[in-house]
Amino acid sequence: MTESARPMHACPGPDRHPRKPDFVLPRGTCDCHVHVFGPQADFPFSPQRSYTPEDCTFADLQQLHATLGVDRAVVVHGGAHGTDNSATLAALDRDPARLRGVAVIPSGLPRTTLEDMHRRGMRGCRMSTVVSGGADFSHLEKLSDETRDLGWHMVLHFNRSVELVEVEARLKAVRSNFVLDHLARITGAEGIGSPAFATLMRLLDTDRCWVKLASLYRLSAEPYPHRDMLPMIARVVSARPDRILWGSNWPHPICPVPMPNDGDLVDLVPLWFPDATTQRLALVDNPAALYGFDSVA
Repeated sequence: MTESARPMHACPGPDRHPRKPDFVLPRGTCDCHVHVFGPQADFPFSPQRSYTPEDCTFADLQQLHATLGVDRAVVVHGGAHGTDNSATLAALDRDPARLRGVAVIPSGLPRTTLEDMHRRGMRGCRMSTVVSGGADFSHLEKLSDETRDLGWHMVLHFNRSVELVEVEARLKAVRSNFVLDHLARITGAEGIGSPAFATLMRLLDTDRCWVKLASLYRLSAEPYPHRDMLPMIARVVSARPDRILWGSNWPHPICPVPMPNDGDLVDLVPLWFPDATTQRLALVDNPAALYGFDSVA
């Protein structure tokens, strides 16, 4: 049974006591994958949602990033809010210089709505086969056509890695940039020899594919530091260091493994990206290029 077919269930909140990481993030670091949820009194959850998170607000996010040393963030609209992007837009409005967003929208919205979202910091739209109440891959081509001239990219959130193989030809045909969320859901057990990983590497050759390294703790069969993920990370980083993105996935919704501490996740950065040049690309320069942040000297 897929996640979208499961009944609505409550999600545990994040570790509310993130530790200060040992690794010092470079100036201009962007956390490319966070969500904000609620507060429900102001931003109710969608009746069609497949999970119910705790309130994890903009203020909570600010406190987290102050502890971690993160300067910028991309707020990916959370599935619990369905296609009502109000909670995410409200967060973007609070700090437009430091934040960008990824919307969850159906195709066919009025042009004025898209332009308003763009003005407020949205830079992409996400389709998911994981959660209900949003937009699935059937919207891919239309959303690409409707948002490409705004410079938006497509974000694909896979329930199973085989779905990447199934959608490969369509991704090659659309003209937008696209991001494969969470390493396209390829598990450590599947690894570099899997059909899905071969597909990912072919898609990197399109020059429009970006790979987001976030939530990999969910894909590993090993405890922290999840070394079974390292061969895939190393292969992607070696092939296209200019197309990798890093994110915490805070507040870790639908987490089927022990809840990570976000300070521990930051301390994986030098394991994933051993040299300062790659660290700066993944954390600073690549997000600036894709999401339209000012460059950092």
